[in-house]
Amino acid sequence: MLKCDHCLLTFPEKDAVYGEIRGQKKVFCCGGCHGIYALIYSEGLDAFYEGRKWEETGIPAIAKKEIDIKPFSELVRDTDGKKEMDIFIDGIRCASCVWLNEKYLGRTTGVEYVRINYATHKARIRWDPASAGIDTILRRILSIGYTPKIYSESEHFKAQKAETRDLLVRFGTAAFLSSQLMLYSTALYAGYFQGIEQNIRHLFEIISLILTMPVLFYSGMPFIKNTLIGLRRFHFTMDSLITLGSGSAFIYSVYEITVNGKVYFDTSAMIVTLILLGRYIESAAKGRASQSIEKLAELTPKDARVVRRYGEDKNSAGQTVPLSSVRKGDFVEVIPGERVPLDGIVLSGESEVDESLITGESKPVVKAAGSEVVGGSINLFGTFIFEVTRTGKETVLSGIIRSVEEAQAHKPKIQLIADRVVGYFVPAILVICLATMAGYYLNNFRIERALMAGISVLVIACPCSLGLATPLAVLVFTAMASSKGILIRNGEVIENAGRTTRLIFDKTGTLTVGKPVLQEVIILDNEQSREDIMSLAASVEALSEHSISRAIIHEANKDLLPVSGFAAVPGKGVEGTVAGKRIYVGNNAMMADNKISLTAAQAVDNIAVTYEQSAATVIYMAWENMVRAMFIVSDVIRDEAPGTADCLIKMGLDVSMISGDNRLTTNAVAAKTGVAHAIAEMTPEKKKDFVREAQKGGESVMMVGDGINDAPALTEALVGIAMGRGTDIAIESADAILVRNDLRLIPYFIGLSRTTYSIIRQNIFWAFFYNIVAVPMAISGVLHPIVAAGAMAASSLMVVLNSLRIKRAG
Repeated sequence: MLKCDHCLLTFPEKDAVYGEIRGQKKVFCCGGCHGIYALIYSEGLDAFYEGRKWEETGIPAIAKKEIDIKPFSELVRDTDGKKEMDIFIDGIRCASCVWLNEKYLGRTTGVEYVRINYATHKARIRWDPASAGIDTILRRILSIGYTPKIYSESEHFKAQKAETRDLLVRFGTAAFLSSQLMLYSTALYAGYFQGIEQNIRHLFEIISLILTMPVLFYSGMPFIKNTLIGLRRFHFTMDSLITLGSGSAFIYSVYEITVNGKVYFDTSAMIVTLILLGRYIESAAKGRASQSIEKLAELTPKDARVVRRYGEDKNSAGQTVPLSSVRKGDFVEVIPGERVPLDGIVLSGESEVDESLITGESKPVVKAAGSEVVGGSINLFGTFIFEVTRTGKETVLSGIIRSVEEAQAHKPKIQLIADRVVGYFVPAILVICLATMAGYYLNNFRIERALMAGISVLVIACPCSLGLATPLAVLVFTAMASSKGILIRNGEVIENAGRTTRLIFDKTGTLTVGKPVLQEVIILDNEQSREDIMSLAASVEALSEHSISRAIIHEANKDLLPVSGFAAVPGKGVEGTVAGKRIYVGNNAMMADNKISLTAAQAVDNIAVTYEQSAATVIYMAWENMVRAMFIVSDVIRDEAPGTADCLIKMGLDVSMISGDNRLTTNAVAAKTGVAHAIAEMTPEKKKDFVREAQKGGESVMMVGDGINDAPALTEALVGIAMGRGTDIAIESADAILVRNDLRLIPYFIGLSRTTYSIIRQNIFWAFFYNIVAVPMAISGVLHPIVAAGAMAASSLMVVLNSLRIKRAG
């Protein structure tokens, strides 16, 4: 049997994990022990092994706490052959806590990804199920003194409010007692200089002791608990600095009472009070910043009125059932004043629905048979019945919440620098503190002077401002964006959108409304009737998702015919065999590819040019190498398009438009919208190549589109923006989505991103600058510990207030 060099457990040799640490061969019972052993040595904390006095071998007692993994199992999802889950980690107090959990879990065998959001305490963990399990991960978290809990939006908000309320009570208690304490401290300080009767002095010192004890041992208890938990793993956090600073002043003052010296109970109490003030303001700010997500989470009703179950033939009287029991295909009734419970399609009835909290659109939206309804919206006037199409995590509302949370968890590259600093910050401050006290003592200063200087170093240091620099700003940014109807799907968009130099629009469905209308049908084959032409064209177009296809289908009166050999050619058109004829419906490029001459039909060119110059689109229909008809399709330019383009140009952006349409139509739309640079007849690959070449030339490109043919360009661009009514493929390819199809959101979004990234940089600069300046001042003895505590709280407060300035950009 072998003994683990980390946890001291004995184990069989076949299970041994060997490692070499600083040239010495070590043996461990598992990869986890090997990882934490290496971590402790790499951080210079190997004194832990020399001075530890464990009462028993193995995992410390806190890790042996029973935990039920069944509820957590329901959170696990499959991601590319791996397992992934989101959980809430209780006990996180500062950026050092985040660092410890990420490092410790990241060193667990099989764990491939760990990311913890400091603002929400939500952790996303991904692992290989062949190497690790849920129980291993949860016990690893417990073993370092933190508690994993089930994460849900409602539970998170409850925990956030409970934390804020607890901090308020603790701060209120500390502030009241500290204010009373200052009266006696003022009298004692006056007595030290001007004289005071011994019995009065002793009485005031005892009263000060009594007033300080609740401040330290009740209001400051969270700091003490977290410090003791950290000591189990020889890991120090911001709470350790506070506990050591306040506790040292308290213990030294108790000692001074016994030797008739000066007491510093006010220092001990005010450190706790001022730090609690900073924590309370920080917690309250995080709560306010996440209110928009809380409102979204509260939109879904708890139940639904089902009038017909999927698979059943008859309707019921309207049975109210829990929302979790509703399935796809069920028919649900919604009466005036109720919220729509899930996503679906209206079957009968008419009404107006308020979707403002989801899309940001304030005007009610008319709903009738065939209209889509979104879960969480409010039915205003009429009663309607809809068929459920999406449930649970598939709904639009769930997707919005999930995407916003993912964006909030993202750490900009600039924050990664701060994270690396945080990992070494607290141990470094402890070393500096000891060195400061030793320096004062060796230079013949009084012990209390050395102690006060050391305490000042402890309490003035602030890794929290470094840890908070990005998360709170991102929290405010995503809240502001979602409230306007912008759904962030990728956290990197905050950095990338702010440095956009060129914006490229797709034409159809982006600068135009995307609902083309068939303006005219020109028959070129006298043997064909309009009805026959429309029937053949609509039959082929019915298999396409393009908006022009829908315009043709909408005008067809006859039943659709069977189609075989269908093919869609992106950016050109469609083809298929109908009634024995190989039908081609598309633009002039489609005709050229199939060697169909447009000049063979009389006056085709002249007709096309006339309509294209008025911004209409000309679609040709051919079979047997002859053009048989022309479809004149027109689309309405969005009202806000010209103003948006002008605003973007004034912001210093180069604005372009690319389209699969012909040159004349594309140029006509560009002229009406004020876009100076327009490129026509672009296939999806050409659009992608155009974006790539622009970025190779040093441009930072934002692409805005809505269709399948835009997906490659959206993916290629530094930032891809999809219109909310776009195709699923376009939406999946985008970094952000305009849930409300309003182009005016684009300059707002770019401006918001610029402001946010600027504030993040300001926050990180301030956090570094503060610590670089403040710590030497504390070492020099210029700052009293009370002033140091106030400065530390002010440092975090500066970051909080600066982050909240993002709201002004809205």
